[in-house]
Amino acid sequence: MSARKSERIMNLTICLLMARRFVEREQIREMVTGYHGLSDAAFERTFERDKDELRALGVPVETGSNSTLFPDELGYRIRRRDFELPEIDFSPAELAALGVASSVWDDARREGDAVTALAKLRAAGLDPDVERVAGFAPSVAAREPAFESLWRATVAARPVTFVYKGVARVVEPWRLLSHHGAWYLIGYDRTRAAGRSFKVSRIDGVPSTASGQVSAPDPAEVARHVASLAAKRDKEAIVAVRDGAAHELVRFAEPVTVDVPAGFSGWRIKTSSDAGEIASYGSDVIVLEPASLVAAVTAHLEAVASWR
Repeated sequence: MSARKSERIMNLTICLLMARRFVEREQIREMVTGYHGLSDAAFERTFERDKDELRALGVPVETGSNSTLFPDELGYRIRRRDFELPEIDFSPAELAALGVASSVWDDARREGDAVTALAKLRAAGLDPDVERVAGFAPSVAAREPAFESLWRATVAARPVTFVYKGVARVVEPWRLLSHHGAWYLIGYDRTRAAGRSFKVSRIDGVPSTASGQVSAPDPAEVARHVASLAAKRDKEAIVAVRDGAAHELVRFAEPVTVDVPAGFSGWRIKTSSDAGEIASYGSDVIVLEPASLVAAVTAHLEAVASWR
């Protein structure tokens, strides 16, 4: 199934699942992204195929009418009780994996589709039930420009090429994971001939697919890289953060009472010895303690200023 068709069928599912009443064809045509711009005949063919596709996948698309006076005016909906799976027992490990999978969509576009569909259903007077699609909204942000390409490459086991800290890399992706509010790619860096971890927000532009295959990694090596991400943040620091800025930095931080400039707040953070990470926030973050990190960040900023 093509990506465009998958998105269209997903939008159709959201539309029919959110509606309490039957949604007529013309309303579906107006509300579902993917049907716009089609001729009458093309819409009829496409909609029928999509409806058949959903039913073949086991999605119970129901046909009916909202009017007893005009029963021929047919519409469609998906009943929640028919759509939901029966109760299933999972082990703790399986539940943890499912929790992560359900909270991460491959990008934020699906959430936007759901919001758009919700607004259109309300405008059409169809009284959408928000609780029915609560699971469609991702709770883990994935807004880095490089994320979607890396996600698809990791799932498909395809090498990728991108620029990281000014160096062109060719990487065989092993794992893509979120740690302290930031996404990291772990993989085999062909350029360095070694396993490496990359902070996704620091990748320049959008990665592209590279040639070759992804070799199966040693699980122990992957585990070492995962552990190293936690180890890199084993040092504490006190910082002043401009109010409303550096959300990623303070997301897991602890507020502290210290003397800070007006418009700033004090935070205790877990950080690494990488001064560049904090320096990247510029004037929005001021390091107060420890003195060694203050000196390192100051030196980093001075070096950047002199280079410019």
